[in-house]
Amino acid sequence: MSTLFTKIIKGEIPSYKVAETDAYFAFLDINPNSKGHTLCIPKKEVNKIFDLDEDTYMGLMKFSRDVAHAIEKSVPCERIGMSVIGLEVPHVHVHLIPLHTMENARFTSKVKLQPEEFEALAAKIASNFKSS
Repeated sequence: MSTLFTKIIKGEIPSYKVAETDAYFAFLDINPNSKGHTLCIPKKEVNKIFDLDEDTYMGLMKFSRDVAHAIEKSVPCERIGMSVIGLEVPHVHVHLIPLHTMENARFTSKVKLQPEEFEALAAKIASNFKSS
């Protein structure tokens, strides 16, 4: 059975895409800790990050790094934090979170954005994405 994220990759569920390669996909979190909170996922459907084969794992880290650089160019923040928890959706995902304070990393406070804000933000991050 396809995960929610696989359905997003296939376009069955809409998302605010910021980057895509043959093997990876990045989109804005719709319940963000801070403006610019992005999820990076492998297109390969695997539940746990350490169950990824080494090439896919290393590729996901490289892709996430490239996306983080794009976020950093697009969203004013102190730094980009990274978190891998994986309990919400059984599909590997890396959270990239623009950090202003430690509260942004705790998943307890959320920011609200309007659809137009998500669209503009996704477009801005996408315009700064460069795959290395």
